[in-house]
Amino acid sequence: MPNPFVHVELLTNDVPKAKQFYSELFAWELEDHPGMAYTMINVGEGTGGGMMQIPMPDMPSHWIAYVQVDDVAASTAKAKSLGATIVKEVSEVPGVGSFSVFVDPTGAALAMWQPLPMKK
Repeated sequence: MPNPFVHVELLTNDVPKAKQFYSELFAWELEDHPGMAYTMINVGEGTGGGMMQIPMPDMPSHWIAYVQVDDVAASTAKAKSLGATIVKEVSEVPGVGSFSVFVDPTGAALAMWQPLPMKK
């Protein structure tokens, strides 16, 4: 099966303004995560996402999509072997999963996501 898009994320310089704009425009339900500077975007049907303060203040606000993979480390290495530039090495989101971010050979950024296995 092809790898699906599973999450979209807004990295912004003004989270309160973005939250107001998108909740009014699309009626998205926004859920702040206590202890994390992260807001989940609940859309009902379809792929949801999140928003957070951009970590580099000189970078403009932007959206990034995440594609689910079975092995983020192997997929990151494969992307690099195919000519991608890795801009965020594999990083863990404690209790949730791991991700990486790359820029493809055409200059487009994309993230990969490996969720933790579901508990039985």
